[in-house]
Amino acid sequence: MLVSGLVFGKMSSPWLGFICFLCTETFREYRMMQDHFGRSVSYVRISVTDRCNLRCFYCRSLKDWKFIPHEQILRYEEMIYLINILKEEGVAKIRFTGGEPFARRDFVPFLEELAQAHPELHLHITTNGTLIRDSIHILKDIGISGLNISLDTLRRDRFEKITGRNFYDTVRASIDRAIEAGLQTKINVVALRGVNDDELPDFVRFARDYPVDLRFIEFMPIGGSCPWKAKHYWSATDIKQELAVLTDLVPERAVDRTHGPARMFGLPGGKGRIGVISALSDHFCDECNRLRITSEGKIRPCLFSDQEYPLLPLLRKDERNLAEIRSFLHQVTLNKPMGYTLLQAYRDHHDASVCNRMMSTIGG
Repeated sequence: MLVSGLVFGKMSSPWLGFICFLCTETFREYRMMQDHFGRSVSYVRISVTDRCNLRCFYCRSLKDWKFIPHEQILRYEEMIYLINILKEEGVAKIRFTGGEPFARRDFVPFLEELAQAHPELHLHITTNGTLIRDSIHILKDIGISGLNISLDTLRRDRFEKITGRNFYDTVRASIDRAIEAGLQTKINVVALRGVNDDELPDFVRFARDYPVDLRFIEFMPIGGSCPWKAKHYWSATDIKQELAVLTDLVPERAVDRTHGPARMFGLPGGKGRIGVISALSDHFCDECNRLRITSEGKIRPCLFSDQEYPLLPLLRKDERNLAEIRSFLHQVTLNKPMGYTLLQAYRDHHDASVCNRMMSTIGG
């Protein structure tokens, strides 16, 4: 019946729809950007700005706080043009980071325009939570998929010591509003031995009481002036062992092809979940599905490599060449390295940073 329908053009509409679906999916897979290891890119992180209103001690030192000139930063119009292409190349998730993305003027109107143009895209934002309280319901209304909010401590005095600013109450209020609005909310905690490890029971209670994903991120030696010290390194393995003393952990498997690197655990009887991101101790390179776009429009295929590829000149040509940009994206992706080889080199020279670029310009 199917063959005769194809030959004589009398295929029923259900069959025709099924064939069109298969063709669309095959085309989409063919167009996806892939590297030499067969990893496909479905998730892109874009650093909106390198500017931030916090001064977290583990990010960069004050003496090196030099911002990228505004004219060298990706324009919103250029981001939209680029995202249009990335969507056609199989990218389903965009995360905006910084610095602090809400420190850039007109960021919310930009999100509104983008969400209206691409309602099917998963749009996420990583923020320090200090500037978003009055924008929460707007973000919900325009369809932002989720917020990642940084919160390295649940103690007001310690927050100021870590971040250099007394904004603890503001951040907590932003988290409360995000939860009330029904936004998917993830809490990012940089795990710091000797700094916030004594708060583990408090973090467990927080994840039990609130419907959030609370993720511990291993402290990474990123940036030439990063004050990384082995004494502050709190491994994901140690965190899980210490968590197991406090609560049962139910492993949960990611099923979304746009998932991030966190390994998540359910808490029996709790409203939220706890996860670990083991960037140093147990790499997730085999499953990496990401590219990063830096604040000044360079593609960074791997967080742990300073190898970057300048995309901005192609976006600012008098006459953009769409085919040239697509080819560039595919070629850069093809050369995406395995980050664990770079981490091994780091382990061989343990006193050095993995890379020289500051996290605030890379976008995390």
